[in-house]
Amino acid sequence: MAFTCINSEISDRVAKISLTRGKMNPLNRQMLGELCTALGQHEANDNVRCMILTGNDENFCAGADIKEMANREFVDLVKNDGFGEVTQALRSCRKPIIAAVRGLALGGGCELAMMCDIILAGNSAKFGQPEINLGLIAGIGGTQNLTRAVGKSISMEMNLAGRWLSAEEAQNFGLVSRVVDDAQLRSESEQLAKRISEKPPLAILAAKEAVLRAAEVSLSEGLLHERRLFHALFATRDKDEGIQAFIEKREPRFQGR
Repeated sequence: MAFTCINSEISDRVAKISLTRGKMNPLNRQMLGELCTALGQHEANDNVRCMILTGNDENFCAGADIKEMANREFVDLVKNDGFGEVTQALRSCRKPIIAAVRGLALGGGCELAMMCDIILAGNSAKFGQPEINLGLIAGIGGTQNLTRAVGKSISMEMNLAGRWLSAEEAQNFGLVSRVVDDAQLRSESEQLAKRISEKPPLAILAAKEAVLRAAEVSLSEGLLHERRLFHALFATRDKDEGIQAFIEKREPRFQGR
């Protein structure tokens, strides 16, 4: 499928999705639809083991297309569950997704990044939920995922006062994994994705599932779920290969079986 608002490519078992809708990459229905399609394609492709979501050389995404939003009404949003499709597409994706963020990640852009599994930030990155300035609130996880990432107080300040976080602040508050120079962001994200793609695929799926479960259940339920996934991996050939490779002091050859 040909895309007009994003680019999608695969190399070395890593899929890279780039937002390409102008300097600010404003989110509109077409871009979100194309993003959902690309995510679905890569999720179904056995040759893809990890994904990268990024913007252009200047910005990740400055938020929703305000001109398009100006024409949307309550009934339309409720009938079509506005922004529900992309939320479901990202939340249901079992393969790891790395957000590589340079420049602005505001509103829906910040929320897209937070729905990824790991955020790497260039030193120019800025994160914020400025919807309050439009008489709105975040609608794709900016009150929920942000609070789980940075805590109540910072989330309140960002959602109530429209505060932006610098890349360094985002790292200090636990929103991003690490900060790198803008010039190194692409190579760092690709290297991380490559490292992940070389790990046993079934164990990667289990690890992601277990970590995400931690935010939604009690500790006792989370520990039980983790233990059951750990037990299940003993039925895989990759477990046998990993242990044998360790004993033989060689690199493992994981097949996802």
